[in-house]
Amino acid sequence: MATVAELKAVLKDTLEKRGALGQIKARIRAEVFNALDDQREPRPPLSHENLLINELIREYLEYNKYKYTASVLTAESGQPEVPLDRQFLAKELNIVEDANGKSVRKYPEYPSKSVFAELSKAEPWQTAY
Repeated sequence: MATVAELKAVLKDTLEKRGALGQIKARIRAEVFNALDDQREPRPPLSHENLLINELIREYLEYNKYKYTASVLTAESGQPEVPLDRQFLAKELNIVEDANGKSVRKYPEYPSKSVFAELSKAEPWQTAY
């Protein structure tokens, strides 16, 4: 008969192989964040720009299969649970996807428009890390 330690090891290994252990840990983390979140201090309203930025981050996380991190971002940021429509996001950011949807390019009428170029011009106190 197996010992308790052996059963724990087999259970942990099985959950890891199925990907469930990471999901359980992330869910616990998200719930801990929610429990510790001070509801007396309201979050600032989610601006249009932050909504778009958060959505890009979520899409990046989900594309790279970081779904647990994405769930924490959604819970902590106040981002809507349902992702924004990809076509809406592309239109708002003035980008065009290639046929495979794997790369994007800027619209020709905005060849020099870049968020990163604008950030590099900003004073250090204007950017939050």
